[in-house]
Amino acid sequence: MSKVRLTREQSRDQTRQRLLDAAQSIFLSKGFVAASVEDIAEQAGYSRGAFYSNFGSKSELFLQLLRRDHESVMADLRAIFADGESRSQMEARVLQYYSTHFRENDCFLLWMEGKLQAARDPEFRVGFTACLRELREATTECVKQFAAHVGTPLPLPAEQLALGLLALSDGMQFSYAFDPQGVTPEMTEAVLAGFFRRVVFGEATPD
Repeated sequence: MSKVRLTREQSRDQTRQRLLDAAQSIFLSKGFVAASVEDIAEQAGYSRGAFYSNFGSKSELFLQLLRRDHESVMADLRAIFADGESRSQMEARVLQYYSTHFRENDCFLLWMEGKLQAARDPEFRVGFTACLRELREATTECVKQFAAHVGTPLPLPAEQLALGLLALSDGMQFSYAFDPQGVTPEMTEAVLAGFFRRVVFGEATPD
């Protein structure tokens, strides 16, 4: 069977994805500062020159890695809205996604690493802040779409609600990541689901 020949664009995209995958693994194991361009290129199976043919710097690659994760999350949410389900089905799916995503969120520590780097490096902070704003804006839009689809009035402006939900999710994932015995997966899910039901759906908390 003959090997399929990639176009130049496909080959370039494949190279970029392999470099991003290698960087994700190395950043998670060594941290952003300790990782080198050579480490990333070697793990991906490319030269240092191939790295710089695709990314201007390690910081640029890092920001692209975070955007890739953000786009993946947004694609998951858009898929929920596109299914045309009933109000109760959509509410259940959105709630489940929000309260259980942390279990498979391999990139959470990358976002924490990004926040630390942004605190140390003003130049990096500019790109990272822009990335965070894109995330908040996209989440705000999802909140608006959800409210419009199910006909549920929002208890807060969509921008405030999106910011609060993101902050709560980050805080719970942080606690779970560093104290999984004290903050168990079950407790994390219960807190996220409970707050979501109360704040977004307006359900009363059980006695």
